[in-house]
Amino acid sequence: MSASANPQSFGKVAVLLGGKSAEREVSLKSGSMVLEALRSRRVDAHPFDPAERGLDALLKEKYQRAFIALHGRFGEDGTVQGVLEWLGIPYTGSGVLASALAMDKLRTKRIWQAEGLPTPGYALLNEETDFRAVARRLGTPLMVKPASEGSSIGMSKVRAADKLKGAHALAVRHDRVVIAEKFIDGAELTVGILGEQALPVIKLETPRDFYDYDAKYVSDDTRYLIPSGLPESKEEQIKELCLKAFRVLGCQGWGRVDLMLSRRGRPYLLEVNTSPGMTDHSLVPMAARAVGMSYAELCVRILELAHVG
Repeated sequence: MSASANPQSFGKVAVLLGGKSAEREVSLKSGSMVLEALRSRRVDAHPFDPAERGLDALLKEKYQRAFIALHGRFGEDGTVQGVLEWLGIPYTGSGVLASALAMDKLRTKRIWQAEGLPTPGYALLNEETDFRAVARRLGTPLMVKPASEGSSIGMSKVRAADKLKGAHALAVRHDRVVIAEKFIDGAELTVGILGEQALPVIKLETPRDFYDYDAKYVSDDTRYLIPSGLPESKEEQIKELCLKAFRVLGCQGWGRVDLMLSRRGRPYLLEVNTSPGMTDHSLVPMAARAVGMSYAELCVRILELAHVG
């Protein structure tokens, strides 16, 4: 009998939530929903906040599997994955290297470019950068981003060269590595990945400047279009591209790929999330529902894909 048919066979499960990243509050919400869903399926699941307890307690308390509902640093960047591998505890999502690469938008873009995958042009910013030269080369508007932060934290949209310095100052508060990325004017799309399957494309529409933190977690004026409204052939092409982008980084288990579709219909990859949100506003559960999978079924399936290394 498979683990999905007999959830008790997972053993004692730690739902890792909270943590100490800038996305702690979102993680607490994601984790509490995952915990409730797993328990509703008779999984022996328990909350575990690494910011409040040492990870060695996972061994002492005989946990047999971990569902990572942590977001951002120390949860999505390969660090906790490395500890879990050292402890020999199977965990959800991608491994150490893939998690670290996907968390780093700069390295992600460099790998995608080396593999010939489409991603917007960019520049690395620092205190000595000639901001006007960057604006001339890439054009405006530009998106300025901390390289290793999530949930759009520290990100801004810059319409003029003289605003780049201020945007860099904001981003560098969150990460010493900051990039400016060419803004792609078009539709914002996202594709959930579950095992070897790409879930339906979701088109995001927000009245805000971009899909920022409030649009993701607070506002009720964001629209999520499933079906996306794209022609079937275009949707399949985008799903294949996202699967390739996911695999090229070595990602596995589950995740989400974000991208833009230009007005001319060309896709541009933005980033991979290896531990996406699992809140009531979150996108992977939304895409799973579109193929008839309940939230609880999704959580059990993710847990079933847990691995060591």
